[in-house]
Amino acid sequence: MIRVVLVDDHEMVRIGVSAYLSAQTDIIVAGEAATGADGVQKVLALRPDIILMDLVMEPMNGIEATRQIIHNWPEAKIIIVTSFLDDDKVYPAIEAGAVSYLLKTAKASEIADAIRRTAAGQSVLEPEVTEKVMARMKAKKDRQLHDSLTPREVEVLLQMARGKSNQEIAEDLYISLKTVKVHVSNILSKLEVQDRTQAVIYAFQHNLCQ
Repeated sequence: MIRVVLVDDHEMVRIGVSAYLSAQTDIIVAGEAATGADGVQKVLALRPDIILMDLVMEPMNGIEATRQIIHNWPEAKIIIVTSFLDDDKVYPAIEAGAVSYLLKTAKASEIADAIRRTAAGQSVLEPEVTEKVMARMKAKKDRQLHDSLTPREVEVLLQMARGKSNQEIAEDLYISLKTVKVHVSNILSKLEVQDRTQAVIYAFQHNLCQ
Protein backbone atom coordinates (compact mmCIF):
# COMPACT_ATOMS: atom_id res chain seq x y z
CA MET A 1 0.00 0.00 0.00
CA ILE A 2 1.17 3.52 -0.84
CA ARG A 3 0.62 5.71 2.22
CA VAL A 4 -0.35 9.30 1.39
CA VAL A 5 -0.73 12.48 3.44
CA LEU A 6 -2.86 15.32 2.02
CA VAL A 7 -1.91 18.92 2.86
CA ASP A 8 -4.50 21.42 1.59
CA ASP A 9 -6.43 24.21 3.26
CA HIS A 10 -9.57 23.53 1.20
CA GLU A 11 -11.70 20.98 3.02
CA MET A 12 -13.71 20.03 -0.06
CA VAL A 13 -10.52 19.30 -1.97
CA ARG A 14 -9.29 17.05 0.81
CA ILE A 15 -12.63 15.28 1.03
CA GLY A 16 -12.83 14.70 -2.73
CA VAL A 17 -9.26 13.55 -3.20
CA SER A 18 -9.32 11.44 -0.06
CA ALA A 19 -12.52 9.69 -1.12
CA TYR A 20 -11.13 8.80 -4.53
CA LEU A 21 -7.75 7.65 -3.24
CA SER A 22 -9.33 5.58 -0.48
CA ALA A 23 -11.25 3.66 -3.13
CA GLN A 24 -7.97 2.54 -4.72
CA THR A 25 -6.71 -0.92 -3.83
CA ASP A 26 -3.06 0.17 -3.59
CA ILE A 27 -3.35 3.60 -1.94
CA ILE A 28 -4.30 4.59 1.60
CA VAL A 29 -4.73 8.10 3.00
CA ALA A 30 -2.65 8.02 6.17
CA GLY A 31 -3.42 11.59 7.24
CA GLU A 32 -4.62 15.07 6.34
CA ALA A 33 -3.57 18.60 7.25
CA ALA A 34 -5.26 21.95 6.64
CA THR A 35 -2.17 24.14 7.11
CA GLY A 36 1.45 24.04 6.06
CA ALA A 37 2.71 23.94 9.63
CA ASP A 38 0.36 21.10 10.56
CA GLY A 39 1.38 19.34 7.37
CA VAL A 40 5.05 19.46 8.31
CA GLN A 41 4.35 17.99 11.74
CA LYS A 42 2.03 15.28 10.39
CA VAL A 43 4.39 14.26 7.60
CA LEU A 44 7.41 14.02 9.88
CA ALA A 45 5.38 12.00 12.39
CA LEU A 46 3.79 9.60 9.89
CA ARG A 47 6.58 9.40 7.28
CA PRO A 48 4.21 8.56 4.41
CA ASP A 49 5.33 7.33 0.99
CA ILE A 50 3.84 10.36 -0.76
CA ILE A 51 2.78 13.89 0.27
CA LEU A 52 0.22 15.80 -1.78
CA MET A 53 1.01 19.45 -1.11
CA ASP A 54 -1.04 22.54 -1.90
CA LEU A 55 0.95 25.75 -2.46
CA VAL A 56 -1.22 28.67 -1.39
CA MET A 57 -1.88 28.35 2.34
CA GLU A 58 -1.60 30.66 5.33
CA PRO A 59 0.42 31.40 7.33
CA MET A 60 2.95 28.85 6.02
CA ASN A 61 2.66 28.19 2.30
CA GLY A 62 3.36 24.91 0.54
CA ILE A 63 6.81 25.97 -0.62
CA GLU A 64 8.02 26.63 2.90
CA ALA A 65 6.33 23.46 4.16
CA THR A 66 8.08 21.49 1.41
CA ARG A 67 11.39 23.11 2.30
CA GLN A 68 11.03 22.22 5.98
CA ILE A 69 9.98 18.66 5.27
CA ILE A 70 12.91 18.05 2.93
CA HIS A 71 15.31 19.68 5.39
CA ASN A 72 14.23 17.28 8.12
CA TRP A 73 13.54 14.29 5.87
CA PRO A 74 15.45 14.47 2.54
CA GLU A 75 13.90 11.22 1.27
CA ALA A 76 10.35 12.61 1.33
CA LYS A 77 8.50 12.46 -2.00
CA ILE A 78 6.31 15.52 -2.39
CA ILE A 79 3.80 16.10 -5.17
CA ILE A 80 2.68 19.69 -5.58
CA VAL A 81 -1.02 19.93 -6.51
CA THR A 82 -1.95 23.53 -7.23
CA SER A 83 -3.84 25.89 -9.49
CA PHE A 84 -0.75 27.98 -10.25
CA LEU A 85 1.90 27.84 -12.96
CA ASP A 86 3.55 31.16 -12.15
CA ASP A 87 7.35 31.27 -12.16
CA ASP A 88 7.37 32.39 -8.53
CA LYS A 89 5.51 29.21 -7.62
CA VAL A 90 7.00 26.57 -9.94
CA TYR A 91 10.74 27.22 -9.52
CA PRO A 92 10.73 27.68 -5.72
CA ALA A 93 8.63 24.53 -5.30
CA ILE A 94 10.97 22.41 -7.42
CA GLU A 95 14.05 23.95 -5.80
CA ALA A 96 12.55 23.30 -2.36
CA GLY A 97 12.52 19.59 -3.18
CA ALA A 98 9.16 18.73 -4.73
CA VAL A 99 9.42 15.67 -6.99
CA SER A 100 6.25 16.12 -9.04
CA TYR A 101 4.04 19.07 -9.97
CA LEU A 102 0.37 18.76 -10.98
CA LEU A 103 -2.46 21.20 -11.55
CA LYS A 104 -5.75 20.90 -9.69
CA THR A 105 -7.44 20.63 -13.07
CA ALA A 106 -5.94 17.12 -13.30
CA LYS A 107 -8.39 14.24 -13.11
CA ALA A 108 -8.50 12.21 -9.92
CA SER A 109 -7.24 9.22 -11.88
CA GLU A 110 -4.26 11.29 -13.06
CA ILE A 111 -3.42 12.24 -9.48
CA ALA A 112 -3.60 8.58 -8.46
CA ASP A 113 -1.36 7.64 -11.38
CA ALA A 114 1.10 10.39 -10.40
CA ILE A 115 1.17 9.00 -6.86
CA ARG A 116 2.05 5.54 -8.16
CA ARG A 117 4.71 6.82 -10.53
CA THR A 118 6.27 9.14 -7.95
CA ALA A 119 6.31 6.33 -5.38
CA ALA A 120 8.15 4.24 -8.00
CA GLY A 121 10.83 6.90 -8.29
CA GLN A 122 9.60 8.85 -11.30
CA SER A 123 9.00 12.59 -11.58
CA VAL A 124 5.62 13.67 -12.92
CA LEU A 125 5.42 17.23 -14.23
CA GLU A 126 2.78 19.16 -16.12
CA PRO A 127 3.99 19.83 -19.71
CA GLU A 128 4.12 23.56 -18.98
CA VAL A 129 6.25 22.92 -15.89
CA THR A 130 8.63 20.73 -17.87
CA GLU A 131 9.05 23.51 -20.43
CA LYS A 132 9.73 26.07 -17.71
CA VAL A 133 12.27 23.86 -15.94
CA MET A 134 14.08 22.98 -19.17
CA ALA A 135 14.22 26.64 -20.21
CA ARG A 136 15.63 27.63 -16.82
CA MET A 137 18.25 24.87 -16.98
CA LYS A 138 19.28 25.97 -20.47
CA ALA A 139 19.54 29.60 -19.35
CA LYS A 140 21.78 28.58 -16.44
CA LYS A 141 23.92 26.43 -18.75
CA ASP A 142 24.31 29.22 -21.29
CA ARG A 143 25.09 31.80 -18.64
CA GLN A 144 28.77 32.52 -18.06
CA LEU A 145 30.18 33.30 -14.63
CA HIS A 146 31.47 36.66 -15.82
CA ASP A 147 27.97 37.71 -16.87
CA SER A 148 27.37 38.61 -13.23
CA LEU A 149 30.25 41.09 -13.14
CA THR A 150 29.33 44.77 -12.99
CA PRO A 151 30.88 47.16 -15.56
CA ARG A 152 33.22 48.50 -12.87
CA GLU A 153 34.28 44.98 -11.87
CA VAL A 154 35.07 44.23 -15.52
CA GLU A 155 37.24 47.35 -15.60
CA VAL A 156 39.10 46.21 -12.49
CA LEU A 157 39.54 42.71 -13.93
CA LEU A 158 41.04 44.16 -17.12
CA GLN A 159 43.44 46.22 -15.01
CA MET A 160 44.39 43.06 -13.11
CA ALA A 161 45.03 41.32 -16.43
CA ARG A 162 47.45 44.13 -17.32
CA GLY A 163 49.43 43.32 -14.19
CA LYS A 164 48.36 46.41 -12.25
CA SER A 165 48.50 46.37 -8.44
CA ASN A 166 45.53 47.42 -6.33
CA GLN A 167 47.14 50.81 -5.73
CA GLU A 168 47.74 51.34 -9.44
CA ILE A 169 44.18 50.31 -10.25
CA ALA A 170 42.88 52.78 -7.68
CA GLU A 171 44.90 55.57 -9.25
CA ASP A 172 43.94 54.69 -12.84
CA LEU A 173 40.22 54.43 -12.08
CA TYR A 174 40.14 57.30 -9.57
CA ILE A 175 38.70 55.18 -6.79
CA SER A 176 39.92 54.40 -3.30
CA LEU A 177 42.20 51.47 -2.51
CA LYS A 178 39.51 50.07 -0.22
CA THR A 179 37.00 50.11 -3.08
CA VAL A 180 39.45 48.27 -5.34
CA LYS A 181 39.90 45.57 -2.72
CA VAL A 182 36.12 45.14 -2.50
CA HIS A 183 35.88 44.84 -6.29
CA VAL A 184 38.69 42.29 -6.40
CA SER A 185 37.02 40.23 -3.68
CA ASN A 186 33.72 40.32 -5.58
CA ILE A 187 35.45 39.32 -8.81
CA LEU A 188 37.11 36.29 -7.22
CA SER A 189 33.81 35.24 -5.67
CA LYS A 190 31.75 35.65 -8.86
CA LEU A 191 34.30 33.89 -11.05
CA GLU A 192 34.63 31.14 -8.43
CA VAL A 193 38.43 31.38 -8.36
CA GLN A 194 40.89 31.45 -5.46
CA ASP A 195 43.28 34.26 -6.37
CA ARG A 196 44.15 37.05 -8.79
CA THR A 197 46.18 34.76 -11.04
CA GLN A 198 43.24 32.45 -11.59
CA ALA A 199 41.00 35.46 -12.26
CA VAL A 200 43.39 36.73 -14.92
CA ILE A 201 43.62 33.27 -16.51
CA TYR A 202 39.81 33.16 -16.59
CA ALA A 203 39.74 36.58 -18.27
CA PHE A 204 42.09 35.46 -21.05
CA GLN A 205 40.36 32.09 -21.50
CA HIS A 206 37.02 33.87 -22.04
CA ASN A 207 38.43 36.58 -24.29
CA LEU A 208 37.60 39.37 -21.88
CA CYS A 209 40.88 41.15 -22.50
CA GLN A 210 40.39 41.85 -26.20
